[in-house]
Amino acid sequence: MTRGQDGRSGSRSQSGGRRPSQGQGQSRNQGQNRSQGQGRGRPRPRRDEARTAAYDLMRAVDERDAYANLLMPSLLRQRGIAGRDAALATELAYGTLRGLGTYDEVIAACSDRAPEDVDPPLLDAIRLGVHQLLRTRIPAHAAVSATIDLVRLRVGDGPSRFANAVLRKVAGRTLDEWLEIVAPPASDDPVGNLAVTYSHPRWVVSALRDALGGDPGETAALLEADNERPRVALVARPGRATVDELVEAGAERAAYSPYGAYLPEGDPGSLRAVGEARAAVQDEASQLVALALTRVPLEHDRAWLDMCAGPGGKAGLLDAVAAQRGARLLASDAQYHRARLVWGTTRDAAVVTADGTEPAWRPGAFDRVMLDAPCTGLGALRRRPEARWRRDPRSVPELTALQRRLLVSALGAVRSGGVVAYVTCSPHLAETRDVVEGVVEGVVEGVVEGVVEGVVEGLVEGAAADVGGVEVLDAREFLPEVPDLGDGPYARFWPHRHGTDAMFLALLRRR
Repeated sequence: MTRGQDGRSGSRSQSGGRRPSQGQGQSRNQGQNRSQGQGRGRPRPRRDEARTAAYDLMRAVDERDAYANLLMPSLLRQRGIAGRDAALATELAYGTLRGLGTYDEVIAACSDRAPEDVDPPLLDAIRLGVHQLLRTRIPAHAAVSATIDLVRLRVGDGPSRFANAVLRKVAGRTLDEWLEIVAPPASDDPVGNLAVTYSHPRWVVSALRDALGGDPGETAALLEADNERPRVALVARPGRATVDELVEAGAERAAYSPYGAYLPEGDPGSLRAVGEARAAVQDEASQLVALALTRVPLEHDRAWLDMCAGPGGKAGLLDAVAAQRGARLLASDAQYHRARLVWGTTRDAAVVTADGTEPAWRPGAFDRVMLDAPCTGLGALRRRPEARWRRDPRSVPELTALQRRLLVSALGAVRSGGVVAYVTCSPHLAETRDVVEGVVEGVVEGVVEGVVEGVVEGLVEGAAADVGGVEVLDAREFLPEVPDLGDGPYARFWPHRHGTDAMFLALLRRR
């Protein structure tokens, strides 16, 4: 069948068009009335604020590349949606965005059209309905009825009949039963099975599996953890707030970070310490990689640098720790608007807009350097539900080239005896181990030359020991409170092991 401009098939009588065939016993006027939601005996569709907000968020993600975690709070505030309705809207939107891969396979099995051939506004509404049917406790009749009302209000009466037919088929089986049908057998296609079962792109599944050493059971556990809604993690910036203060305000102490806490429910902005920027929302792994950098003993310790500081989470913590020690932080970002965000999270730091690959500071000026490098962000898929569908494996070579240039620049910025923390919110081996070992071995395919003179001269093969220029420290030694960080010398955090984002840390000392 061919698609019309309205996203329906060319066969109007089969697709619910505005003119049903005379064989269906309806006049032209009756058909027009039904298309306007005014058919005889058919109630007007009911507007559900929570579902409408979830739907509008999904459309913004699709049409404007909006970031769901940034748009949802403002959307709820603007519409005055709070309490249970706000929680429902968030769960529906985030859960549907995470589950798109699985839901589209189910929709394809219940329709005579492939999902890509369904009009996007209609498809997003159907996806919301499928999520309610397969992954919530909402009764099936309520999920179908509410979704059909949404389609009639936002898409049209004709498309609602298509949606109704698809959703009623979906409701006939549980999620596990559908997965038996739509997921390829694990024995034939293990990556494909995991991709459909846990709703991740195939290339992401492959990258995460490789980072975990190929263990299929642990890979499944990680993918499952990616689909769980993360708790709100808080940091009490030392010297400015305490964990006790956050606990008194309703938070719970974090498992590992001495400055961390978790907020079981509510708006973190309502906490006084957060409102006054003495505390902030920050993942526990993000806190710990910054603390590891500050724990490496140094003979001289006065000047610190955060090279890619925006939006400012690690800079805010480093600034507070530096102030307690009498050190000073310079926070830099290549983008002005991100540097402005850093300025808002710090108190004593100097903040500048500067490209880390073309440093404005003199070589060897700093004792500690934090490089939280731009990356694919595969470690934060829990917090950014749509991110897994936006990432493209074709971007990895460009990112890794940038990461290597930045790491070379960071090594040039630190003095002899100083330390660099190389951090990514991605476990992808190409962005983590391979970048560090490539720079340490001096194999940077020409991008090193001319960036910082002499930074990698004399480097030889071997990343786990003193290699004549850069010593790769065992990062785990500086995080003794955290178990299961891997075999070293790097530290790796995981959602399914630690309840944090998947984050990588390498500590390198200039010799």
